[in-house]
Amino acid sequence: MPVTPVQSGSAPGKIAAGAEQTRHRPRVVILGAGFGGLNAALALRRAPVEVTVIDRRNYHLFQPLLYQVATAGLSPAQIAMPIRRILSRQSNATVLMDKIEAVDTAARCVVTGSRRIPYDYLIVATGARHTYFGNDTWADHAPGLKTITDATAIRARILSAFERAEVTDDPHLRQTLLTFVVVGGGPTGVELAGAIAELSRRTIVRDFRRIDSSSARVVLVEAGERILPAMPPCLSRKAQRQLERLGVEVLLGNAVAGCDDSGVRLADGTEIGSACILWAAGVMASRAAKWIGAPADRAGRVLVDGCLNPPGHEEIFVIGDTASVTDAAGRPVPGVAPAAKQMGRYAARAILDDVAGRQSAPFRYRDYGNLATIGRKAAVADFGKARLSGYPAWLVWNFAHLWFLVGFRNRLVVFLDWAVAYVRNDRAARLITGRHEA
Repeated sequence: MPVTPVQSGSAPGKIAAGAEQTRHRPRVVILGAGFGGLNAALALRRAPVEVTVIDRRNYHLFQPLLYQVATAGLSPAQIAMPIRRILSRQSNATVLMDKIEAVDTAARCVVTGSRRIPYDYLIVATGARHTYFGNDTWADHAPGLKTITDATAIRARILSAFERAEVTDDPHLRQTLLTFVVVGGGPTGVELAGAIAELSRRTIVRDFRRIDSSSARVVLVEAGERILPAMPPCLSRKAQRQLERLGVEVLLGNAVAGCDDSGVRLADGTEIGSACILWAAGVMASRAAKWIGAPADRAGRVLVDGCLNPPGHEEIFVIGDTASVTDAAGRPVPGVAPAAKQMGRYAARAILDDVAGRQSAPFRYRDYGNLATIGRKAAVADFGKARLSGYPAWLVWNFAHLWFLVGFRNRLVVFLDWAVAYVRNDRAARLITGRHEA
């Protein structure tokens, strides 16, 4: 059933015909400019609607390559682009950098730190954050990786560990500084562990005089029985072998029971001394469920129907990591970039259908496969019947990520950086910045 646009009071005086027509166009407010939100906005670029995109940051981030910023492979500007620049030629789009405080579903308006923004349709794409499963005190000792700020802080933490090891004369402290623990065996954890191992064994091995960086210990801790649980077991095993060839220790079936400045304690009592612990063990959705008063799953994701609507709100669409969605076979839709992009485009089409008085078909997820890279010429790829590992999967991973980067300039610069890094075994972004600076 078409949603009637909510009308706001007009200011006194004569309103030009063009302004009157614009005021009556349905207002679509999009919360978040990640993969889902941005694709929804772009899909509405020629639609007879007014689009407002709200994000607390001014850039769109290509999160799959965030780990490369954290391990000195890329600089932040290579995987991010200002939202305003992306939408600058879209005349029906307005970008607001603001923090969302609440959503008034009765009045149909979004409440931010500075204003109230009315909507006729709302697309919630506010993503997810890392979670410590009730142990929030671990956050200071084991940072997660979700933002550019996280990535640059982790990069500083990793590089500072080598620098501190170079100047200390205490062998025990040096060993602790050269031990890196990554918690979580999903794609982010696997990629971080592999990248740190490559950094220490290939990239900076000639840079130090008092330490042997290749002696660094990299430990990947996974509570489950295998890494990359979303992939077939055969690819999980191949990924583990590739990690171990890089020198990564993979500990399976052992959850973290404690975490502090001295290191981690595992459920079986094992203690690992480390000055650099990184968290990649789980995510929690944003507070969107509370904003719109909708039911949520244990990870805080809004429970939506087949059309991505929360119960009782056909004018609201919840997409990406914020939504708990199942496919036609009843399987959970994974929280990956391709799924978020599909949901964003679907929400845009559903809004246009509703404006035109048409009924939308339920959302249908198309699985284009899963990819994870381990290191130089090492990766795994699952495309259903086709499963790749090693160098072929690594090539596919590289071209797929270049293709999905936003902007030709970013694609070109990242390609050139990767080409130089491949030939010279070098990483150009080895800068310690922020609060770790002396």
